[in-house]
Amino acid sequence: MAASGHLSKQFFKTFRQFKTFVDGRHFSGTVRTYCSSGRDNSYDLIVIGGGSGGLACAKEAASFGKKVAVLDFVTPSTQGTKWGLGGTCVNVGCIPKKLMHQSALLGQAIKDAKSFGWNIPETSFSWETMAANIQGHVKSLNWGHRVQLKDKDVTYLNAKGSFLDDKTIEALDAKGRKTILKGDKIVIAVGGRPTIPDIPGAKEHVITSDDLFWLKKSPGKTLVVGASYVALECAGFLAGVGLDVTVMVRSIPLRGFDQEMANHVCAYMENHGVKFLYKCQPDHMKKIGTGQIAVQYRNGHNSDEEIEEDYFNTVLMATGRWPETKALCLQNTSVKIDSSTGKIIGGFNNDFEKTSADNIYAIGDILLDRPELTPVAIRAGKLLARRLFEVSHSQMDYASVGTTVFTPLEYGCVGLSEESALHKYGEDGIEVYHSYYKPLEFTVPQRDASQCYIKFICMREGPKKLVGLHYLGPNAGEVIQGFATAFRAGASMSTVMSTVGIHPTCAEEIVKLNITKRSGKDPQVTGC
Repeated sequence: MAASGHLSKQFFKTFRQFKTFVDGRHFSGTVRTYCSSGRDNSYDLIVIGGGSGGLACAKEAASFGKKVAVLDFVTPSTQGTKWGLGGTCVNVGCIPKKLMHQSALLGQAIKDAKSFGWNIPETSFSWETMAANIQGHVKSLNWGHRVQLKDKDVTYLNAKGSFLDDKTIEALDAKGRKTILKGDKIVIAVGGRPTIPDIPGAKEHVITSDDLFWLKKSPGKTLVVGASYVALECAGFLAGVGLDVTVMVRSIPLRGFDQEMANHVCAYMENHGVKFLYKCQPDHMKKIGTGQIAVQYRNGHNSDEEIEEDYFNTVLMATGRWPETKALCLQNTSVKIDSSTGKIIGGFNNDFEKTSADNIYAIGDILLDRPELTPVAIRAGKLLARRLFEVSHSQMDYASVGTTVFTPLEYGCVGLSEESALHKYGEDGIEVYHSYYKPLEFTVPQRDASQCYIKFICMREGPKKLVGLHYLGPNAGEVIQGFATAFRAGASMSTVMSTVGIHPTCAEEIVKLNITKRSGKDPQVTGC
């Protein structure tokens, strides 16, 4: 048997060497092409990036009978976390974030339930159970995406793509094997990854959102560094499931969003247990004997910026994201990059997603000056596929895109912030209608509603066309989705005022707005 096994191994080794010779290719042990197995390695479309936008673009192109390949590879985070097909939204973004937010909301609902007559015994929370169930759901989505690609006959390579030239892609898999692909058209949809500032001890000891959603055990007492929407959302649901959470804010919260609303968001979180360190930034981190992380930070409230120190089980760095352009080897192409952001410059030849290279396009978070939102990438990807293969000429409309920040008190908006509207139209050019209101569901359990606030921004003259809506309260995403349609339809404040509300809902408070900031009247809602 031993001799037979040895002959068998020798036979297959000789066969592989012979096949390589017959194919007329020199592989050096690491390079392969589909041609070696009789498969053509040329594609009508190659998509680099298997996130929501890339998958949508690939599947749409395949539905037209085109030969399509998708390359997707997750470089492990600094803490070694990796995941499957589907991109940030599915694995470490929208989906697990909303589910963990829901877990926190259910905790609040249990507290409220007692006031509504439910005799609920003492409860406890298990991070392990929540994490296992959410991670299981995410893995099912990973599998679903692979099945969809197979059903549509899209070639999927779990490999990192980089450019050799404008039409040639090198795909490198986890085992170091290389595949050379040719693409008539190429779409870049690789998105971005969280950044970790160059702070002593940070890279060794901090986690990012890439890690948080895959933790098997509770993060315990947590410091969240940053005040982006990712930072505040994570801080919110961590506090909502009963953890001790501190948010360190260097400058302003929710940069790019309406600042009046952002301050209301933080005030609500602070009133409900989240601690905030304003004008502070970390200076040094190190592990101590207890296993905790000692964080030394500069307190900007002190004139001499004294160094202070606190201890945490987990430090979550949420200070921004950086596009994944470096690994693409774009220097081998004619694609232009914005030097300050690292993002790809699009909009050439009157096509919003077209780069400076004739056959290369970009969609999603990788593209300069575009909303970093999953539905935006999906729609842009579908429309691009239709244009590339002359099914349609429709361009993506990036204006009036609604979004929601899933903080404990949710914040939804569409259109301009008040600051942007003032800058664009001037104080005399706009009117701001606003009100503080109390959701009916908050009344019986006597929940704090001091930050529940709505404002509509419209033009001051004529029919008062809407330019911005901002809503802080329950179910913000559901509320804003409908009003985003009204924005796209060109609705005016007179349209809103003539709309009959659905009683008793929070969204009804929007169509009841009648007090302007300019009037100076009390915007507190007192009744029907």
